[in-house]
Amino acid sequence: MKKIAIIGAGISGLYLANIFKQNSDFKVLLFEKNEEINLDDGYGIQLSNNSVKLLNYIGFDQLDNSQKFFPDNLDFYSIDNPDKICDLNISKFNSANNKYTTIKRSSLIKFLISKILKDDIFYGHDISKIDLKEDKIELSFSNEYSEKFDYLIIADGVFSKSSSLISNSKNSLKFNNSVAIRGTINRDKIEKINFQNISLFLGANFHYVIYPTSENEDLNFIGILRKNLNKDRLKNYQQFNSSDFVDEIVSEIPPTYNQIIHKLDNLKCFPVFITDEILHLNNKNIFTVGDAFFAFPPSFAQGASQSIEGSHELFQNFSINETEKYFPRRLQKTKMVNKRSKFNQFAFHLSNPLFILTRNLIMKRLVKNEKFLESYLGKIYDN
Repeated sequence: MKKIAIIGAGISGLYLANIFKQNSDFKVLLFEKNEEINLDDGYGIQLSNNSVKLLNYIGFDQLDNSQKFFPDNLDFYSIDNPDKICDLNISKFNSANNKYTTIKRSSLIKFLISKILKDDIFYGHDISKIDLKEDKIELSFSNEYSEKFDYLIIADGVFSKSSSLISNSKNSLKFNNSVAIRGTINRDKIEKINFQNISLFLGANFHYVIYPTSENEDLNFIGILRKNLNKDRLKNYQQFNSSDFVDEIVSEIPPTYNQIIHKLDNLKCFPVFITDEILHLNNKNIFTVGDAFFAFPPSFAQGASQSIEGSHELFQNFSINETEKYFPRRLQKTKMVNKRSKFNQFAFHLSNPLFILTRNLIMKRLVKNEKFLESYLGKIYDN
């Protein structure tokens, strides 16, 4: 039996630990640096129908539907104008069991944890050293625990410490010149939107999304504000947990835009980092998944879905002993999603009135064009 170590108990790491349980040729151990997993209770994520199909392989379809939501459309609005621009039928890519889903991140994490044996997750294990010894990989942790493995899967997120230890490079990240604003909002504080849909509001250098994660609970909010932060500020990530930073961000949002911000609960702000160059590890027994593989701009709602999809691809390659094919295949899909994510952010943040008018007219046509939808979304949502 081959031994696999997974570093990081986020969505990708937890999904991998679950799916590998179906293959008795491998023994998988999951290492998490924190003493417990941060659930971020209340905040939501979006799952494309393709990632839901993959989650169903490990029993996601058995999770009570009261913990999920299945939006029908994506409604587009301008922040400056209460009238809806157009709507996109995202349910057109659904099948009977695989539906576009919104859910609390905490609900998904709890589901993934519940499927893993307690003895297979090691909390409080912060990786400190990775040694390559002949055909084995020896991992050493800050608590002085060490063990040898046949394979290493790095899933410790956007600031991957494991990747840095392997590549002798801090990371391939860059600041996206934007700040994410996250929170929840009571339904009674929102008017003129359809609670059965995802609502996307477009504005000059600022856009935000509101959507339900269940039938009756508070709505999830995520906004992206274009903002520059100098290198000195970015070095101290802890400052972004302070209320002073939240106040600073809110104060920079134009008054016509920030009315929604004052209605939010559980408000948090943090800088957005994306992958600049994809790190290719020159070792046939070490792999990266999720944000450790690539961090996307947050304008296509594909972070969680691509983490699940990439993890499943890696599992499949292990199952047929073709792990060398994982990187080129994942690279191809990653480039496609990244290109669309960057274009979305550009289109969402237009400020010139003429460009905005043109964008809106084009959007009204494209959301009804079957060939465009199949090319732009179908290749992402349904493969």
